[in-house]
Amino acid sequence: IMYMQVDHHNHSRQTSATMSRAVASGATVYEACKAMYVDAHDASSPSSSQSHEMEYMLRCVGTSNAKSIDVFFLIYASSLVFFMQAGFAMLCAGCVQLKNVQNSMLKNLLDACGAALGFYSLGYAFAYGGMDYADPNKTFVGTTNFFLVGVEDLLFWLFQFAFAASSATIVAGTLAERCQMAAYLCYSLTLTGFVYPVVAHSVWSPQGFLNAEAVNPLWGVGVLDFAGSMVVHLTGGATALIATYLLGPRRGRFYDHRGDPLEVPKEFPGHSQALQMLGAFILWFGWYGFNTGSALSITSPHQVQVVSLVAVNTTLAAASACVAALGASYVHSERTMGEGTFSLTYAMNGTLGGLVSITGACGTVEPWAAVIIGFAAGMLYLATSKLLVRLRIDDAVDAVPVHMTNGIWGSIAVGLFASPDRIELAYGEVGDSGVFAGGNGTLLGCQCVGVLFVIGWVTLIMFPFFCLLNYMGWLRASASDEVEGLDSRYHSSSTKFDTQVGPTSHYGQNNLRLRRTLD
Repeated sequence: IMYMQVDHHNHSRQTSATMSRAVASGATVYEACKAMYVDAHDASSPSSSQSHEMEYMLRCVGTSNAKSIDVFFLIYASSLVFFMQAGFAMLCAGCVQLKNVQNSMLKNLLDACGAALGFYSLGYAFAYGGMDYADPNKTFVGTTNFFLVGVEDLLFWLFQFAFAASSATIVAGTLAERCQMAAYLCYSLTLTGFVYPVVAHSVWSPQGFLNAEAVNPLWGVGVLDFAGSMVVHLTGGATALIATYLLGPRRGRFYDHRGDPLEVPKEFPGHSQALQMLGAFILWFGWYGFNTGSALSITSPHQVQVVSLVAVNTTLAAASACVAALGASYVHSERTMGEGTFSLTYAMNGTLGGLVSITGACGTVEPWAAVIIGFAAGMLYLATSKLLVRLRIDDAVDAVPVHMTNGIWGSIAVGLFASPDRIELAYGEVGDSGVFAGGNGTLLGCQCVGVLFVIGWVTLIMFPFFCLLNYMGWLRASASDEVEGLDSRYHSSSTKFDTQVGPTSHYGQNNLRLRRTLD
């Protein structure tokens, strides 16, 4: 069995193609292997001994079973990652006011649809087109496999599409309650069709200049991002910051109706903390597929140890970050208001921040390091959330502190805590390890280069992109639509709800008078 596992990758490609054709014709795996053995060996030859036949059959059947197990594992992981879209949707629905729920839900749905079409047509080709681990040449983007032409491993596309959709959905909550539908559709297609694929190609494709498994990696080490703290979350978080900065805050959040700054920012509490909590738990659940699925295989040597470590580290970082954010928020409220309060919102978002921070390091650090990484993530989330309020940047769901701040921290944490033994198990070779694990700092330097590249690339493309949308008048909803609610503007409903006017008919005099005043 051990021999079968070690020889799995060398034998699987030629076996699986023949096996697939044989099984498709109605033969069992054993019958297909037997037929392959008969075709490949002359019964009268000395090599056709019973022991040799038994060895061949074990290897053939084992390879087929291993391939089937890996396929199921990746389908399972892809399903969990895609199920995270429901978590994002519930979180957004709970964080917005009742008058904007339909709009937020539709945007989350369109994220998945836009990501599927964008990643099918262009995104996958730009990210992974023409991958060749033996080719030392570096490219900016892939140049083959557009519209999945020539792609044999379609399941890999499915898994990577779920990642691209997650990156796009991060921005949905940040722009909630004030963004036009046209702008959202344009941004979603641009991010998943071009911006995200360039980042994925640079870090995860062997032709990318940051890839650690390339023939000539950056500084002999490259960037280690096991499941996407940098590629997925930093890309989405940086886009969210640019978008919300240019879009501006919700009306009444930081400024009064005359445009004068409010002494104390006005809170816009979401209409359902129950939906927020449901969304947070769904995201935590889906993260087990997000992180463990990034191993891509569960039957290769040492993959059981890697996947088990990933799941444990994911759990510990989330728990540690939740406790840190909740405790820090209690102390802060006690010192500023004289009485401490336990904030459910900070606890939930702290948990998500911990999950983001461990995503890049989950396969390369020890469990004790995951606790430290998660604890620091909870504190960083809270500090960044408070900083955005002071800077009057309106993030409706705190996506920037959760995903951008902890995407940066999670990427740098690899350069601090990555264990050489864990790197060897996950990647097969060790160029350098974390500074606190005996490394010389090269890995930390590569991680910092990766962070700067992602922030620079996203800013280079998305800042002028959102400026163009704003110039065209496609970015922000009108004042009347924003106050009345985007559900009234974009979606059919018999009644509308406005927090200032109260429940009124769609053609009621109160809404009509309000619209005329604002216009």
